[in-house]
Amino acid sequence: MASTLVFGFIAVIIIVALTSWFGVVYKSSRELFYKEQAFHIAEAGIEYYRWHLAHDSTDYYDGTENSAGPHVHDFKDKKGDVIGNFTLNIIAPSTTTSVVSVESTGVVLGHESSARKIKVKFGKPSFAKFAFVSDSDMRFGAGTEVFGAIHSNGGIRFDGLAHNIVTSALSVYDDPDHSGGNEYGVHTHLSPTDPLPPANLADRFDVFQSGREFPVPAVDFVGMISDLAEMKVLAEENGKYFAGSGNLGYKVVLKTNDTFDLYKVTRLKSVPKSSCQNSLNQSGWGTWSVDNTVLVGNYNFPNNGLIFLEDDVWVEGKINTAKLAVVAGKFPDSLSTRKSITINNDLTYTNYGGEDVLALIAQKDINTGLFSDNDLRIDAALIAQNGRAGRYYYPSGCTPNHTRSTLTLYGMLATKNRYGYAYTDGTGYATRNIIYDASLLYNPPPYFPLTSDQYEVVSWEEVR
Repeated sequence: MASTLVFGFIAVIIIVALTSWFGVVYKSSRELFYKEQAFHIAEAGIEYYRWHLAHDSTDYYDGTENSAGPHVHDFKDKKGDVIGNFTLNIIAPSTTTSVVSVESTGVVLGHESSARKIKVKFGKPSFAKFAFVSDSDMRFGAGTEVFGAIHSNGGIRFDGLAHNIVTSALSVYDDPDHSGGNEYGVHTHLSPTDPLPPANLADRFDVFQSGREFPVPAVDFVGMISDLAEMKVLAEENGKYFAGSGNLGYKVVLKTNDTFDLYKVTRLKSVPKSSCQNSLNQSGWGTWSVDNTVLVGNYNFPNNGLIFLEDDVWVEGKINTAKLAVVAGKFPDSLSTRKSITINNDLTYTNYGGEDVLALIAQKDINTGLFSDNDLRIDAALIAQNGRAGRYYYPSGCTPNHTRSTLTLYGMLATKNRYGYAYTDGTGYATRNIIYDASLLYNPPPYFPLTSDQYEVVSWEEVR
């Protein structure tokens, strides 16, 4: 009898414990179920607003005109019964970015303690998704090092070092610097030279550290270039607009106190000697180096960050927590009157975390002149809309300025025609470093062209 009582008591304890444990497990399972359901409801809120932006990309109020929210929506099951809701908090993009922040909180009715919250940032990618992009055949010589993606709608001969992927829209092309048969869309002549098609290509990680790919879809270069005429209007309305100088152009000196000095360029430096000649018959050849200026005035950076000048422009200086676009163009647009931008002296940022953003957009060329700095740094996104980015060919007769040491570009470069800051005879910049500024992708300069009207997910996180 005593043994029976003992074992019976133990059995009761075990049964009670198991019952309690099963109760806890059941309650925990139900709680996990409702949490998971709340998570899916929160995700539904994110997907709903992604769909909403796809149909109305400038509505940051959930269709309520100016209501800042929060915006609450019922969530129904497949039978049409309301089983919960999601609440949206939407933060519109600033004037200098395309990024929209959306917080979605999902709740199951009757189980509010199981709420889940997701925060997602959507953005429209800018034209600055590449470190270098062109609409023409390109050649990158030895001494070129690029940190960032490279793309051309033409072919690419690359003899430097590419740290990111290199792509071309062509499978094969007739390389203008090669007299043999057609070559692959992306190839190298760095020893050992790539074989001609249809022979198999080696990976060549000594040149293409992240690989190469061709053919890929072409970049809509014309469609994505900024409408300069519209930028002129925007500068006239709320930026800084300057008509033709009546001289050779303007010199703009950017300052860290959010102002810029503007000068009229009245004289350019002469060629140093008679042997310094345009031996390649390049259009527009000259020293492109300022010799004399007249001060026009000092101006504050405009509210919309847009400075438009209807003349050739020389730019230098330094900015600090500023976002600007300097544009050179003349209208009505004519091939013979298109304007260029020249950078001969350092143009730099103070901050490199996205606080400083600068674009130089030229209707024609982006230049560096004969008397440019021996070690030149340019912190900016550069666009040569209808011309090329580079340096004119200055032969040995232009000594000692025909050779330069190092050019460093931090930002990105887009050029309609073939770029070049060095030549095969050793003239120009011996070392060219192109470093991609990743902050430009979703935080571009004012009125910088975008690659798409559709929002992409920039970041995703669960807040709770």
